[in-house]
Amino acid sequence: MFELTDRRALVTGAASGIGAAIARSYAAAGARLVLADRDSERLAQVAAECRALGAVVTETVADVGEPEGAWAGVDACVAAHGGIDILVNNAGMLTQAPCVDLTLAQWNDMLRVDLTSVFLASQRALPFMQAQRWGRIINVASQLGIKGGAELCHYAAAKAGVIGFTKSLALEVGRDNVLVNAIAPGPIETPLVDGISADWKAAKARELPLGRFGRAEEVAPVALLLASDPGGNLFVGQTLGPNSGDVMP
Repeated sequence: MFELTDRRALVTGAASGIGAAIARSYAAAGARLVLADRDSERLAQVAAECRALGAVVTETVADVGEPEGAWAGVDACVAAHGGIDILVNNAGMLTQAPCVDLTLAQWNDMLRVDLTSVFLASQRALPFMQAQRWGRIINVASQLGIKGGAELCHYAAAKAGVIGFTKSLALEVGRDNVLVNAIAPGPIETPLVDGISADWKAAKARELPLGRFGRAEEVAPVALLLASDPGGNLFVGQTLGPNSGDVMP
């Protein structure tokens, strides 16, 4: 049910955290991979781990915050594998500041990396998926895009945009058998949260019904489910929440 044998998959932000965990899970499931990230050293390490699991892997060093970087992974997948079946828009950034202290540059950086890149990569991949009448686009959002977060206005706004984009695109392309869904994790122990204060993280952990942050390997199976056939076949425009109980829709 959860095999991805010979599926051609691109995972952005694959050098660490959730992206690396998804890459490893896809490799174990039989996918042919393109892994994209701007950190070449960590990317090479994750690619080696995926090859050790038997996957064919192409590495693409790119910054999705720039249009050429957002397109690069899709182009590499088409060049290496003749097309693209699965796109995981996972790359992102996270910074913390009260709204009154946010600069326009910080706001724009967050939107271009966490939201605009999702649009650009999806738009690039769609013609290939629509032509073959099979595709999966999986956008990694955040539960903060649903509930908001103090001192994270720019991040929550970007992730709320990802969720809205996911629903809208799912309505457009579902009849082409291109299924678009989102994952909205709660707090996860990854390098992404390193820039958040220890006090904020401790307070957040106390709020969670589960009482702890999640781990990246606990999120990756959700991306595997959504990419699989028949496991993911009925998910259209959904936002799945591995979030330690932080949001209960």
